[in-house]
Amino acid sequence: MSDIKITIIDREGISHEVDAPTDMNMNVMELVRAYELAPEGTIGICGGMAMCASCQCYVLNDVELPEISDDEDAMLSEAFNVKANSRLGCQIAITPEIEGLAIELAPES
Repeated sequence: MSDIKITIIDREGISHEVDAPTDMNMNVMELVRAYELAPEGTIGICGGMAMCASCQCYVLNDVELPEISDDEDAMLSEAFNVKANSRLGCQIAITPEIEGLAIELAPES
């Protein structure tokens, strides 16, 4: 098993450095749920299909992420509290390439 470190700032502004497994086909939204960093029912409402933006987060550092897909871009164009560094956590796969990623969960809309 190979874990990477990811920093997640929750909606109360508390920073958490968590271990993220790269061998379980998880995404950042699932990681937030696994560590219970957002109240149940407030993140990943659509199940990770890029259809609700409840897992919107702000990327805080210069880690190279995959390009935004058309579905993710369309969902972000309809979401609240969107910034230039907004991404959907469900669309960020946990891979060795994102080691050191730092994100902040966007406020609930």
